[in-house]
Amino acid sequence: MEDALILGAVTLNSRLFIGTGKYASDALIPAVIEASGAEVVTVALRRVGMQQEGVMDHIPENVRLLPNTSGARTAEEAVRLARLAKAAGCGDWVKIEVIADTRHLLPDGYETCKATEILAKEGFTVLPYINPDLYVARSLISAGAACVMPLAAPIGTNRGLQTKEMIGILIEELDTPVIVDAGLGRPSQACEAMEMGAAACLVNTAIASADDPVTMARAFHLAVRAGRESFLAGAGLVRDSSLAEASSPLTGFLQ
Repeated sequence: MEDALILGAVTLNSRLFIGTGKYASDALIPAVIEASGAEVVTVALRRVGMQQEGVMDHIPENVRLLPNTSGARTAEEAVRLARLAKAAGCGDWVKIEVIADTRHLLPDGYETCKATEILAKEGFTVLPYINPDLYVARSLISAGAACVMPLAAPIGTNRGLQTKEMIGILIEELDTPVIVDAGLGRPSQACEAMEMGAAACLVNTAIASADDPVTMARAFHLAVRAGRESFLAGAGLVRDSSLAEASSPLTGFLQ
């Protein structure tokens, strides 16, 4: 598969992951998934099976589920949620979120590493959500993480690449895929993250809160593809001087 993203033993063509929360109606989800081209869809375990017709009824069978441990405050809680998700038939992929901070919703790197090590040893493909901290990222990779998922801005804010410099360091220093998660609010921001060399982007609030979620999902799909192709093409040199330089010769062509 051309320019595929490999996580664990799985090969993915799409580099846009999407979430399933915050939609005005879960009935929108199939059309959003189709428009986004996403092959991986996140779902919070606490939303599974709690209603007669739940979110799972709207997720197509051909996409890979990525249950997340949203609501876990400790490594122990995250591990228990991951095991429950697997027992419920959600597969062995898990997005680890360990958040004890209820104000800023920032992930706890230490507890995330503990949960990752336990679950990776049990055969899970672990995708941990983190602050863009190089040392935490390295610890997670040593613990068996398949990638790292640094936040671009506080979750749900749509504020864009507020942590751009730190994410850039992760991309530069790590061989493991870096998937930008949380805070992206515009397709242009996802495109910028991909141009930097991010392996993928995960988007939820920006799509779900749009006036037209289906069209916004398509816009993110195109932006992620454009950003990836720009990265692969290699950006031209940015000149330090503000003086212009002609792209065509200004002399000699009349001789």
